[in-house]
Amino acid sequence: MKLTEIFKQNKLSLSFEVFPPKNNTAFESVKAATEEIASLSPSFMSVTYGAGGGTSKYTLEIAKNIKERYGVPSLAHLTCVSSTKETVMEKISEMKAAGIQNVMALRGDLTPELEKSDPKKWAYRHAIDLISDIKESGADFCIGGACYPEVHPESANQADDIKYLKEKVDAGCEFLTTQMFFDNNLLYNFLYKIREAGITVPIIPGIMPITNANQVERAISLSGSFMPQRFKSLVDKFGVHPDAMCEAGIVYATDQIIDLFANGIKNVHVYSMNKPHVAQKIMENLAQILR
Repeated sequence: MKLTEIFKQNKLSLSFEVFPPKNNTAFESVKAATEEIASLSPSFMSVTYGAGGGTSKYTLEIAKNIKERYGVPSLAHLTCVSSTKETVMEKISEMKAAGIQNVMALRGDLTPELEKSDPKKWAYRHAIDLISDIKESGADFCIGGACYPEVHPESANQADDIKYLKEKVDAGCEFLTTQMFFDNNLLYNFLYKIREAGITVPIIPGIMPITNANQVERAISLSGSFMPQRFKSLVDKFGVHPDAMCEAGIVYATDQIIDLFANGIKNVHVYSMNKPHVAQKIMENLAQILR
């Protein structure tokens, strides 16, 4: 099923993100974790794509398994910045052959080698280039993209960021999933601005449950996320107590999701990080609301 069909249903839904293993040794344990999350029957699951495409094989295998064995629509990530045009076309063909219907088109993180090289020599510089190639390939994918409520780290300002986002949508992006955020007001403000700019595709808020204190620094470094005082206090109080921090982080994420639902958001995506217990607890917390 294409994700746009899910979004048209106009009912509350929850989805989860998982990531593939880095090597074959870890494949079975990662597969088991993704299957445990799939057994919760989320609206869909996304499967990430390792830096430089190193895990692309496993991305496809896990996405296909989720779809075929559990009947859960899958969204396979595809990044392009370190790829050639030929490699991307091969990946598109492999996804088509596997019956994948939904693709998350991303530029991907810059490797140290790329940062030192001449961008003019890259086959792909932006996600919009990948989206254009997917459309031109003739593949009948539902194409998703990323957006940043707090501005992309490489953008000069939010106005420029939204302008480029509009270009991405105009190129064929059918929905957008946000980077993690910890203050819902940032999202509401962002939604107002992009709707004013003429971006009308579905926006899927991405929520990251912070279940251990070490995740905080990484979350900030990856996305520059603003940490509200309420969240900082939670980490200060429970960060040194692993079980308490896990519970508090799940509750905080649940509270964010409830507020989103209460304010008219229909679909929420959870960065569950291959943690079935986190996904299960959030689903349990929202069981009556989702019904």
